[in-house]
Amino acid sequence: MSIKRTLVIGDIHSGLKALEQVLKRAAATPADKLIFLGDYVDGWSPAVETVNFLIQLSKTHDCVFIRGNHDELCYDWLVDGGDNPLWLQHGGRATMESYQKTDSETRNTHMLFYQNLKNYHLDENNRLFLHAGFTNLRGIEFEYFKQTFYWDRTLWELARSLNPNLTKDDPAYPKRLTHYREIYIGHTPISKIRAVEPQRAANVWNIDTGAAFKGPLTALDVDTKRIWQSDPVHELYPNENGRN
Repeated sequence: MSIKRTLVIGDIHSGLKALEQVLKRAAATPADKLIFLGDYVDGWSPAVETVNFLIQLSKTHDCVFIRGNHDELCYDWLVDGGDNPLWLQHGGRATMESYQKTDSETRNTHMLFYQNLKNYHLDENNRLFLHAGFTNLRGIEFEYFKQTFYWDRTLWELARSLNPNLTKDDPAYPKRLTHYREIYIGHTPISKIRAVEPQRAANVWNIDTGAAFKGPLTALDVDTKRIWQSDPVHELYPNENGRN
């Protein structure tokens, strides 16, 4: 009988080849829970194909799809077609070009996918999974601005700024970090220029290893902390620039 693992997967940014590669290397099975931290699109060319793959994967595997800021930007464009120059500069143009080749049925299916993304996932072991962060000192359920869950960078900055010898019992330990056993995020690439592994600061794990740039896509077993990575994604798409 297969052992049920919880695998968390970092920001994909339309790197479908990397996604297929890392799931194969991790030997992911329907017995595993797969938690995706968001940013499924914006970067490499196969945006539509990446979302199609994830939708099909959810039919055979236990998947949790977290909302990323790029997913929200893409959804907004699909809804109203509005021009967002900043989005286009940061990977949106490749996504727009990918969707321009599709029919209305595919777009509607994908809009439903984006609508149903979760802002966060809290598991039975008090481990929190979200794309970016939160700011409320009392925890996620008290967060007023929901966009914070997929735009915030202060959580990672806070965790990195802590003295590693500071414990949760210390009055100086940030209240924000005391509510959860572990916190898993993406959003802020650990490196844009080279291959790296996930980093932990305090009880926060950053899984964004720069798949949109020069890094690999990463999957991590949250219990054993074993790591699997794709090849650097830019090597899988040698004729593209990604978000560089």
